[in-house]
Amino acid sequence: MRTLCASTLIGEFFVIGFAGLVAMKDPGLSMATVWTVSGIAMFLCLLLCGVVTRPGGIAFGWALQIALIASGFVVPTMFFMGAIFAALWWASVHYGRKIDKARARFAAQAGSSTPDAA
Repeated sequence: MRTLCASTLIGEFFVIGFAGLVAMKDPGLSMATVWTVSGIAMFLCLLLCGVVTRPGGIAFGWALQIALIASGFVVPTMFFMGAIFAALWWASVHYGRKIDKARARFAAQAGSSTPDAA
């Protein structure tokens, strides 16, 4: 699960950076505000890559997805991109868990099928 979720978060890292570039063109926003918010969101993406398997990591990821969708109020394209990444996040979590269970099952079967050294 960690690999799939981290891949999604790295993609989000870049999308947030590009959205920051687009938001800079808004005359109502200062460059400092745009890059502070974008920088914090980008940092959270990287931080979450490391803690996604810890308790609360998935919930924190969902909060990040909601924030990404909400950023559409500043950069309207982010409504679409946020929805795409929320779907990718769901798929990463859902299929990642299935892969983890299958790996555990396979490891258990491989461990039980080894002949005993007598």
